Amino acid sequence: MTATAAQRSLEALEALIGEWSMTNSFAGDSGPRARTTFEWLTGRQFLLQRWEVDHPDAPDGLAVIGFDSECGTLLQHYFDSRGVARVYEMTFADGIWTLHRSAAPPDFWQRFTGSLHDDGTTIIGRWEHSSDGDTWEDDFAMTYSRLA
Repeated sequence: MTATAAQRSLEALEALIGEWSMTNSFAGDSGPRARTTFEWLTGRQFLLQRWEVDHPDAPDGLAVIGFDSECGTLLQHYFDSRGVARVYEMTFADGIWTLHRSAAPPDFWQRFTGSLHDDGTTIIGRWEHSSDGDTWEDDFAMTYSRLA
């Protein structure tokens, strides 16, 4: 990919900047407080995502998102309060946000697909998991609602 493609990938992330509330299917609309923020790191080459969830089954965390020229795609480096660290391949284009993690350890795959709605104020998505990379099962639905 060219530097122009990398810049377009990063510029598309501007739609995420700000603070969002989160709801998911395992906690429901009346579930715990859950928020995430997206902000540029100085230089606008990396996007920081921080989240806090007041639920024992959902960890707090931090992700660093940037373009990897060797892979030719965005990568999300994920870290959470359980000590889990993961790397997801990521796309964000035409209002569709995808994350994909292949099975190198542990032995399961994950993916997320979300779509931007309501003039950019809502993201409706779903997490899935797989034990073999071919057969996918629903994990949980996730909705982001823009606060600021």
